[in-house]
Amino acid sequence: MNPKTLIVQRDGAAATIRLNRPAQRNGVTAEMLSELYRALGALAGDPTVRVVVLRGEGADFCPGADLKHYTSGAADTAGRPDTDEFNIATMLHEMPAVTVAAIAGACAGAGLGWACACDLRIASQTARFNSAFLDVGVAGDMGGPWTLPRLVGAAKARELYFLPGKFDAAEALRIGLVTRVSAPETFEADVNALVARLTRAAPLALKGMKANFLAAEKMAFADYIALESEKHGRIFASEDTKEAFRAFVEKRAPTFKGR
Repeated sequence: MNPKTLIVQRDGAAATIRLNRPAQRNGVTAEMLSELYRALGALAGDPTVRVVVLRGEGADFCPGADLKHYTSGAADTAGRPDTDEFNIATMLHEMPAVTVAAIAGACAGAGLGWACACDLRIASQTARFNSAFLDVGVAGDMGGPWTLPRLVGAAKARELYFLPGKFDAAEALRIGLVTRVSAPETFEADVNALVARLTRAAPLALKGMKANFLAAEKMAFADYIALESEKHGRIFASEDTKEAFRAFVEKRAPTFKGR
């Protein structure tokens, strides 16, 4: 891939996707949808990737659709997005790697949906959130009505969608939308520290934990416990778990091999 609207970077077990239309505040176009869908698919299929960070280039995360693009006539020659590309939120939520949304500036519309689909969300104090869909006459896309109630509760999610309006990072933290909030001057370091902590975790346990959360969403409790117990037994017998136990007793950092 040589994407025009993204920057994809690898650093060991972590990958970062930057939405790269900073002059348009990283507004979404059909081209971005296509490129992001393919980039996530490639990372989801790479067993060496354990953490994926989604963020925006420049001052903003993503304000949703680039309305100037869609009203200028430019979109008329680009073709409609493939139906599969609306599963970007599904991919962020269900891919084997732990997904992190690093949010600064505008986060609205599809951008909010993508952020909600991630496993973790860290925000700069500059972040501003809005569902925004009703303001532009659409019911919405990218899975917000499925993901958002699981984060903030059903009543609050409906309020945020039916009564759109901007709210800041402090409010996002208060309602449970984001995991943590950082000052602008420490945001980069805090994102990097979060990613480093995740990539230091035992690989089998990290991916197993992500899989457990996904399974728990779809299964009866007793069925989930049976699956969890079987998986726990396999991971418990791994070399990495034995190493983690020894390192804890010896008060040192463990060295994991992914087996």
